[in-house]
Amino acid sequence: MKFSQPGADLFCPEGKDPREILASTTHLGIGAHADDLEILAFPGITACLNHPTQRFSGVVVTDGAGAPRTGPFAKTSDDELIGLRREEQRQAARLGRYAAVIQLGYPSASIRPSPCPSLVAELRQVLEAAQPRVVYLHNPADRHLTHGAVLQACLAALHQLPLTSRPREVYGCEVWGDLDWLPPSKIVRLPCTAPEDFGPSLLRCFRTQVKGGKRYDLAAAGRRRAQATFADAYAPDSAGEVVLALDLLPLLEPNAPSLLDFVSGLIDEFKLQTTERIRKLGSES
Repeated sequence: MKFSQPGADLFCPEGKDPREILASTTHLGIGAHADDLEILAFPGITACLNHPTQRFSGVVVTDGAGAPRTGPFAKTSDDELIGLRREEQRQAARLGRYAAVIQLGYPSASIRPSPCPSLVAELRQVLEAAQPRVVYLHNPADRHLTHGAVLQACLAALHQLPLTSRPREVYGCEVWGDLDWLPPSKIVRLPCTAPEDFGPSLLRCFRTQVKGGKRYDLAAAGRRRAQATFADAYAPDSAGEVVLALDLLPLLEPNAPSLLDFVSGLIDEFKLQTTERIRKLGSES
């Protein structure tokens, strides 16, 4: 496979032929930064962890040079940080038993505005090689601009695939910003079945982040547990940990709404349901 950025890296923990490994992928995560996969695609990672036939692969789009750095990494240069984050992502792939992880190495600024044509072409190349059944992406309400740019490139790449080659399931998952504000009918709850310490251990691979002042290991696990418990006020928890997601398949239909119209519709529905609850309470007083 050919990639445009000099720092691009395709890593297969088992050391086998990359084409063969990618073709075994059933669940694929595409994230903007090293450690995004371990948050947004955690349901897919856990679904494949000990499964006899399912395999998880991941794509990391940017080089991570713009990450905040404090503590032991306060004086780390951009080039040093890029190298450290690349190896951290490889370590997470080993621990999580990924089939493959591809780090495309784009500077964040180069993929905005989106969609970036070269990125779209490379993502299409990966999707064609992997043919995954399930894909995990950033969600369109994510507050991080680079996450949004990556999502738009992913959607553009998916649109270029023949209908028969597209994934059966495409989810937009939580990273920067929760999705519990969504209308209940629009929330997809993705369970995460793994040992309790597995998720935090994956994120602790990213020492430049965790030791550098961002406790993603604690925060991501806490959010998954909170989303499981606060799912329903009137029923026992149905799962120990869940990631909330949006079904993005409507954005791939022939007459799909624009991303802006899709999100605006969700906001309008949230507004309507919330104001109706308040009016109902007022009418009962």
